[in-house]
Amino acid sequence: MREAKWWLTTASVPAVFLFLTGCASSLHEPTEKYILVADNTKIPYWQTALQGLNHAASEMKVKSEIQGPDGHDPQGEHDAFKRAVAQKPSGILVSATDASVLTPDINSALDQGIPVITIDSDAPDSKRLFFVGTDNYNAGVLGGKMASKLLDGRGNVVVYTIANQNNLKERLQGYQSGFADHPEMKVLQVVDMNGNSDVAFDSAKKLLDSKTKVDAFICLEALSCPAVADVVNRGGMNGKLKIIAMDTDPGTIDWINKGVISATIAQKPWTMAYYGTKLLDDLHHHAPSPLTGNWAQNIFSPMPTFVDTGAFVVNKDNVGSLSQQPPSGQK
Repeated sequence: MREAKWWLTTASVPAVFLFLTGCASSLHEPTEKYILVADNTKIPYWQTALQGLNHAASEMKVKSEIQGPDGHDPQGEHDAFKRAVAQKPSGILVSATDASVLTPDINSALDQGIPVITIDSDAPDSKRLFFVGTDNYNAGVLGGKMASKLLDGRGNVVVYTIANQNNLKERLQGYQSGFADHPEMKVLQVVDMNGNSDVAFDSAKKLLDSKTKVDAFICLEALSCPAVADVVNRGGMNGKLKIIAMDTDPGTIDWINKGVISATIAQKPWTMAYYGTKLLDDLHHHAPSPLTGNWAQNIFSPMPTFVDTGAFVVNKDNVGSLSQQPPSGQK
């Protein structure tokens, strides 16, 4: 049984948000700063999130920045978070690549009075105030049902993930639930690609070269499937294998347009960072007292437990909709 959550969707939030922040604009000071801490910060996913962060900061006329390692490096993210805390920012957004590493850091920041919200990947056992991002379990269920339909309820799938990342664990659980009504859907192998697309490429090539019966590749993160699609394309296996990706990186979209990737589950990193920053700003100016507490089990909690930013399927039929531009004034 999954733990019950207090849901607040982006469809229902605007009225609540206007109530929370309607009088906050006069309180902003140019010295205020909001920091996003993430792992693998140079990938398109986090560069999109950075645009959302900066857009929110520009609206409020405050400072913003992203900190974290260029590649996959949980210890480097820990170091970046400590540097962020040392700056005494107005608030921190963090995607916890390894929650066990970052939980003490998050707790320390909150003990110092710095609001912390997790986005993208949660650290649920920390004192973080709440989580803003995808319902990763349901995103996995969505992908699992889609894979089952594409394979007519029967096939061997290989899954690419990153170990110790909570959001990816939840997505895998969702996929497995999505397969529940189709007992002939089998997870043949789960590959820890360790944040490195080369690992995904080499693994997919080895599987195909060995003539292992693989019917679909599923990627729980953004980096793997463009590399896997490259292998499938080189091997002349287009149309013979299904590939279900995650996120909307340019490489993924290119392979969808070419008909090699069947579909991807799109998240909203821009929204996570933009909206998360706005909520951090409200917490900075209207912090509950005490800042931390068992808000998840308090019926008078001044904040939600989870803000769901949504996810949706992108395939060749609707990929053109991704040409939409961010709000005017985006920097």
